[in-house]
Amino acid sequence: MKIQFVDLSRQYDSIRSEVDNAISNVLDRSAFILGENVEVFENQFAEFCKVKHCVGVDSGTSALALSLEAIGVKPGDEVITVPNTFIATALAISWSGARPVFVPIQPDTYNMDPSKLEAAITERTKAILPVHLYGQPCDMSPIMEIAEKHDLRVVEDACQAHGAEYNGKKVGSFGDAAAFSFYPGKNLGAYGDGGAVVTNDSEINNSIRMLRNYGQKEKYNHILKGYNRRLDGVQAAVLYVKLKRLEEWNEMRRKNAAYYNKLLSDSCNDIDLPKEAHYSKHIYHIYALRSNYRDLLKEFLESRGIATGIHYPIPVHLQKSYADLGYKEGDFSITEGYSKQLLSVPMFPELKKEEIEYVAESINEFALKSKRVGSLQ
Repeated sequence: MKIQFVDLSRQYDSIRSEVDNAISNVLDRSAFILGENVEVFENQFAEFCKVKHCVGVDSGTSALALSLEAIGVKPGDEVITVPNTFIATALAISWSGARPVFVPIQPDTYNMDPSKLEAAITERTKAILPVHLYGQPCDMSPIMEIAEKHDLRVVEDACQAHGAEYNGKKVGSFGDAAAFSFYPGKNLGAYGDGGAVVTNDSEINNSIRMLRNYGQKEKYNHILKGYNRRLDGVQAAVLYVKLKRLEEWNEMRRKNAAYYNKLLSDSCNDIDLPKEAHYSKHIYHIYALRSNYRDLLKEFLESRGIATGIHYPIPVHLQKSYADLGYKEGDFSITEGYSKQLLSVPMFPELKKEEIEYVAESINEFALKSKRVGSLQ
């Protein structure tokens, strides 16, 4: 059996006619840049996230960068985030001229540890950038309390968390702004790059609308030094079609994760399964296992036709591009340990029951044959 890590063709097959019609409509009207399709999607996604505003942009990285600029992050500032994330989180901070400052993660959720946050705050700290990693929300209440106490802004990195909930409230609705990515493999993915910023702040909304479009409020009237970071009409049309099914697809992911959990619960002490926090509605963008024998397990699964991924093999603070920050190996031991243990297995809504069973059977077989029963460290 061959199982892809993500099979986007299955999803397309289920919505082919509606997507094709939506794209055809854009082509017929030549509405390629911004325009009605983008406006319609923005309104619908804002409603989905239970916020006042949504601004479509060209990528999740741009959504992060423009959010930081809109809240006033400038050269010399510091922005606190985590090293256990995709590098775009840190790059967005760097583009603003600010310095990324990393804090440890919680062992169970892989997200920012609020109890370590306050110690990282200095007189230069401008904002906190929590990452809702793999589709699991951060513990936002203590993060927001600390931000309010120290008069700091908060931008949520929700690029992997479309529809995830914290205590019954959608992520993206807690901070001053939140960034989403619509990279094709995301829970809500475009057919190319795309992103969005959501916010309840009218000033942030207005700033990002200008910043994404050359800083202009109206054509040729440039208020800000802006960029070309606009969401195009074709991607907005695709996203609008898919948004109507996002809740259903997220529930399918949750059911797939629950089935994995059931089949793998007795595999061995060495396999650690994803944990859903009590405050969380996890939407499983990624289903990541943890094993001391990650590389051997990866090799075994791929020998059986099962595609896997590693998120992420080199923590951001140890990337060569961030050597100038002065971090060293050992500074974030949990993140560094997990970078050698985490293995992501196939997870998408259309994953079949027999495919989940085959993946779980293979993992259990590896555990049995290896007889590696030592507990994770």
